Amino acid sequence: MRAIVIATVVTALSLGGCQTVNPYTGQSQTSDTTWGATAGALAGAVLGAATGKNAHDREKRALIGAAAFGALGAGVGDYMDKQNAKLRQQLAGVGVQVQKDPQTGVITLIMPGNISFPSGQSSVAASFYPVLDAVAQVLHEYNKTSITVAGYTDNVGRPDSNLVLSQQRANSVASYLASRGVMPGRINVVGYGEASPMASNATAQGRAENRRVVVTINPPAQL
Repeated sequence: MRAIVIATVVTALSLGGCQTVNPYTGQSQTSDTTWGATAGALAGAVLGAATGKNAHDREKRALIGAAAFGALGAGVGDYMDKQNAKLRQQLAGVGVQVQKDPQTGVITLIMPGNISFPSGQSSVAASFYPVLDAVAQVLHEYNKTSITVAGYTDNVGRPDSNLVLSQQRANSVASYLASRGVMPGRINVVGYGEASPMASNATAQGRAENRRVVVTINPPAQL
């Protein structure tokens, strides 16, 4: 089994290409392609080994599974790498944070409330339309992902009112994306109100950070 694990890792690294350089930090990092290849190869190895009739057959099936699933995982990882790069290019300098989980490939767009909505309102600010247009363009190009749009508020006002406002703002962003060609079936919408603050609500700056809409882009199971 140790030989299978070593072969699996070698397969994943050969498919994924190991390290890349982050163009924004200049630091070496493991690409989503490599993470996807590794996860896929390990899953394929386990599945293959579980279906073998004897030790030799299990080893053979594990190696075949590692190669097949590793290639699939590498494809998904590369897909998310490219989408992340495109989003960063399109959203540079507009005030939206673009974050990517290096292990899962999930991409998160954090849209501050002070640039996306008028104070206390749930309709998207007209000045923010071009930003959402750019997001929709990328989502339309990379149309295999699923999307969650989540709204958040600070703790000023009644919790029930804040919950409603967060849901309405998330719905506004989701509806706008859908109006620009993103299939509604890909989008899940949720409002969290005051929950999960990013910063302390004790300061004006912290409250401003907590008023936000977050778009989470989830990798597809396969391409």
